[in-house]
Amino acid sequence: MEIKIIGLENIPLIKKGDDLSILILKALKKQNILLDDGDILVIAETAVAKAEGNVIHLDKIKPGKKAHELARITGKEAELVEAIIEESNEIVKVGPDFIISETKHGFVCANAGIDESNVDKGLATPIPVNPDDSAHKIRKKIEKNTGKKIAVVISDTQGRAFREGAIGTAIGVSGIEPLWDRCGELDLYGRELKTTSIAVADEISSAASLVMGQADEGIPVVIIRGIPYFQKLMNDSAVIQPLIRPKKYDVFRN
Repeated sequence: MEIKIIGLENIPLIKKGDDLSILILKALKKQNILLDDGDILVIAETAVAKAEGNVIHLDKIKPGKKAHELARITGKEAELVEAIIEESNEIVKVGPDFIISETKHGFVCANAGIDESNVDKGLATPIPVNPDDSAHKIRKKIEKNTGKKIAVVISDTQGRAFREGAIGTAIGVSGIEPLWDRCGELDLYGRELKTTSIAVADEISSAASLVMGQADEGIPVVIIRGIPYFQKLMNDSAVIQPLIRPKKYDVFRN
């Protein structure tokens, strides 16, 4: 078995109104890459947010009392803190240099997923308003132009509880189930799996991050080719929700 990770190197800096589908198709042509059935496109959320015009102008934000209070605790700029509050359903935990919150989408992550990297100074990009819908629109247009059955995953760089460092994490999907429930299957010794589910969309995002990078690599789109379970998990109406653990099962908030 072989899995390939291919970065698209000919995508320009994204601006509001850009059609990511068209930019991806042009980049594929420049690199002489033909998509195959079963290919998965992983797209950085910053590229999606910028194309959709979902950009925060920090200098236009007026921080409230709570933002100033959290800014003193965290050392963050009050304007950024206010943006985090506005993008959150709940502030989960605050400490020196960090704010963990639940976003409007239900993701629990640092800074409500707001990113200040790879945008002009004074700007920040929040998580796209509807990452599943963004992924779906891109997938459908690329499938129409190529005739290939693919999937699209929108990725973000996030940390993990009890682990240092950040990895690629899926925040939106289209065309493939994000979670693979393997309960009922047998292991190598014939024992039935009772609780095993695989966060395949996160694994795909993390693999893509090896090529995409988080600094000046300039590769916002990566192709993952050769995923053996694509046909099994293919679903035209798949969404990211199965990856989000319901709050009632979150032992750290209950």
